[in-house]
Amino acid sequence: MNRKALFFDIDGTLLTDETKELPESARKALLKAQNAGHLIFINSGRARCLMQEVEAQVPADGYLCGCGTYIEIGGKTVFHHLISAKRRMELQRGIIACGLDGILEGTSGCTIQKADARMPEVERVRTLMERDGCFREADWERELADFDKFCVLADEKSDAARFLRMLSPDIAFIDRGGRLYECVPAGFDKAAAMQFVLEYFGIPWEESYAFGDSANDLAMIRYACHSVVMGEHSSVLEPHASFVTKRVEEDGIAYAMECLNII
Repeated sequence: MNRKALFFDIDGTLLTDETKELPESARKALLKAQNAGHLIFINSGRARCLMQEVEAQVPADGYLCGCGTYIEIGGKTVFHHLISAKRRMELQRGIIACGLDGILEGTSGCTIQKADARMPEVERVRTLMERDGCFREADWERELADFDKFCVLADEKSDAARFLRMLSPDIAFIDRGGRLYECVPAGFDKAAAMQFVLEYFGIPWEESYAFGDSANDLAMIRYACHSVVMGEHSSVLEPHASFVTKRVEEDGIAYAMECLNII
């Protein structure tokens, strides 16, 4: 059997949305795949510092983080795209000037403004990051943060259109709905990360498998030769899915891997 490269989203794909747990059936399926010589990769928009719960549960051969801006294989960093210090400061000040708030996501930590957050979602994330030890604070007007990508939140007092224009031409954004924008260096996404890994290992594209459920998985679902969409998923993925499996809580990962003869 040819060696396959399997790329997985996290929340709603490997881990349940509510409990953030990996079903036992999925864990066994992943181990079977590895024992058969296949490679398991986490392909996520999350920064590397936010992988603790995944590492504790998922047997992975590598981590593709920050929408392809950071790639780690076998515990070694093999690729890392850096935004220049000048541009990072421009972005930090631009977020403030346009009345937005957000989270700056770096490999070793995520940074939130020192000032009290205007938006409840930022406070919720602050609490989670403090728990995981990934939390940083900075005065975004004066202190340069270390980040590879970032998310911004807007409300009725924000000038989101002005800020999004400031991103061009080197930063792209994904509209996640609810006035939430995920911002990533142009040219980087989950598909680019997959292509890097396939070339790194010399694995043919025909042996690539992507598993996802949400709109930010679209790039890898479109790119993979074999695209698996979870039973509960964003409708934008459907035109590009080669297989629709069950929900994660219904043993969807194991079911798909068995039906596709991966294990």
